[in-house]
Amino acid sequence: MKVLVCISKTADTTAKISFTADQKSFNESGVQFIINPYDEWYALVRAVELKEQYPDTELHLISVGGPDVEPILRKALAIGGDMAFRVDLQPISIEPVAISIAEHVRQQGYDLIFTGKETIDYNGSGVGGYLAGLLDWPFISLATSFTWDGQIATVEREIDGGREIAEAMLPLVVSCQKGIAEQRIPNMRGIMAARTKPLQVIAAPEKAKENFVSIDHFALPQKKSGVHLIEPGNEEELVRLLHEEARVI
Repeated sequence: MKVLVCISKTADTTAKISFTADQKSFNESGVQFIINPYDEWYALVRAVELKEQYPDTELHLISVGGPDVEPILRKALAIGGDMAFRVDLQPISIEPVAISIAEHVRQQGYDLIFTGKETIDYNGSGVGGYLAGLLDWPFISLATSFTWDGQIATVEREIDGGREIAEAMLPLVVSCQKGIAEQRIPNMRGIMAARTKPLQVIAAPEKAKENFVSIDHFALPQKKSGVHLIEPGNEEELVRLLHEEARVI
């Protein structure tokens, strides 16, 4: 089995968010970047577990971005990937990412693709479905459990009011969330081995270089205002504030 895990670079959750002077791009100065947690803790670790269960499995990693993505891929290799690919492109939307990865999949011939359920910066949850659509593969989202018996994949996912269990043949795209695996920390052996594992830079397909979207500007949300405390029994003042200041009635 040949497995591909999609890896994204995201800002650390404690990073202070700001934008450049023209408000058109994220200000990366002084920001610590990490592997997107849903990609690392769940998608990647579950793929590593499958490789441990089926030793003949090839586990590849892919990310779309500039050279600054490579330390992120090296950490993912330390956790258990066999080799990594970086598509040399700086995307500003989901389309170039999915198109680039889909083209790589067609060339390499994978059986299974894992993604995190979303990235913690954009929270779009779109790459897995977009990728499956381009490849014409089945897609199962928000997986909390994944097993494979050598022929059929069984995937459990959360739904409103319960859970759903689906079965599918490979090839398959699965987006992963909490429950599918437990976080792993790279050990020293893995870190040392990752230094010599292949990391190949590949050109983006021409289709991915098109301008699918343009950015007008970014803006931070308004700061939260203070809390109005109303004395018990003063319902008239509460109604006045809701009507005149909050404007919700």
